[in-house]
Amino acid sequence: MVLNMKILGIDIGTTSITALLLDTEKKTVIKSKTLKNDTFIEGKAFEKIQDPVAILGKVKSAVSDVCAENTPDAIGVTGQMHGILYLDKDNTPCSPLMIWQDERGNEIYENKESYADYLTRTTGIKAASGFGLTTHFFNTKNKLVPENAVMLSTIHDYIVSVLTNTKPVTHSSDGASLGFFNLENLCFDDNALSRVGIDKNFLPKVISATSLAGKTNCDFLPNGIPVAVAIGDNQASFLGSVAEPEKSVLVNVGTGSQVSFLTKNFTTPPCGEIRPLTDEDYIFVGSSLCGGRAYAILKNFFSLCADMLGGSDDNLYKKMDSLSENIFNITDELTVNCEFCGSRENPSKRGSIENIGIDNFTPEKLICGVLKGVCTELLDMYNQVSTHLDFNPEKIVCSGNGLRKSEIWRRIFSNGFKLPAFLPLHSEEAAVGACIFAGAAAGLYNNIKLAQDTLLR
Repeated sequence: MVLNMKILGIDIGTTSITALLLDTEKKTVIKSKTLKNDTFIEGKAFEKIQDPVAILGKVKSAVSDVCAENTPDAIGVTGQMHGILYLDKDNTPCSPLMIWQDERGNEIYENKESYADYLTRTTGIKAASGFGLTTHFFNTKNKLVPENAVMLSTIHDYIVSVLTNTKPVTHSSDGASLGFFNLENLCFDDNALSRVGIDKNFLPKVISATSLAGKTNCDFLPNGIPVAVAIGDNQASFLGSVAEPEKSVLVNVGTGSQVSFLTKNFTTPPCGEIRPLTDEDYIFVGSSLCGGRAYAILKNFFSLCADMLGGSDDNLYKKMDSLSENIFNITDELTVNCEFCGSRENPSKRGSIENIGIDNFTPEKLICGVLKGVCTELLDMYNQVSTHLDFNPEKIVCSGNGLRKSEIWRRIFSNGFKLPAFLPLHSEEAAVGACIFAGAAAGLYNNIKLAQDTLLR
């Protein structure tokens, strides 16, 4: 182990892009920069697309700011999972980034069956809209793959390829997020790909080890800095949040929300997914499409009400937070199902509000119902997969801005899971997790576990 090193972590999220420099000796963030990811492109109703060239520009800006006075000793990269873009023979984007929220897979393919449902039935492997290979299948059938495209890539694998001037590869944590992945062998499922006519040669090579993609060879950093293979942001958030994975359950509330825990069991769970984590370990992940987004939807509803009534919508979040302070004392609650955007399993599903009476349909109780509803959705998934737990959890770790900023929301999760709640040592957990992975990949630490023990305690 080498002390007094600086690791650069880059996280390319759906709504923000972060670069931070972590001091390994002091266990502190020297400097960080977060930019809004406002690169969305107007498209068809079912499309959710962003501009990868604009994203690269924001990454360059954030990294240049953070590294203006310090040169990193290693670089880790993570980003939003499931989404894909197409690259030409020069590794230049020739399409938008089609992100995890893209809904083209829910369009009707044939015989009143969606593209996602057709893929699931044909392969026997769950395919959802937003999964990279579901998106790619739709594009193939509708002649939307650019003629000059030679491969598909995640956004963070593309950024690593720019940093290193190499052809993109993908870590198993990301390969699994694209779909049709063999968890036991940590590779794409050749049989499934063949059944639906997807050319394996169009997909990136899968790397399952904790390893480097190369060294920097770009125009905005000094040459020769080790760069790790990019990893998925869910796994990065787990690595950057959970100091004691054998004792902890991770709950994360960002745009979406997730519940995760370490497991060695890769068999198909009754809900959620098993995803590769490191060389030997997996994590169970139960995901909701609405986490903090559910609270944002409610805020937008109140904003419309304020506008209709001629009032002000200033500081609405602050007012909503204030109304939730009595949440543990209220009676005759509203029961809110927060599946406003559907679910991976059932995209057409919608949320609901129950137990509405004469006196309880109030802003306060609606706010409290949404806060509890986000927790309930994750808790229901967690309770269904108890057989995948290899240990007795002693605590929940609460990550993501939604939980980090709200003590009330952390208490709701603590009460629901019946476990004490803790915050991670560092904010920007995914970028820190990328640093941990990079520290192990570059040989600054003997393995990921040692990197976690050193940097998270």
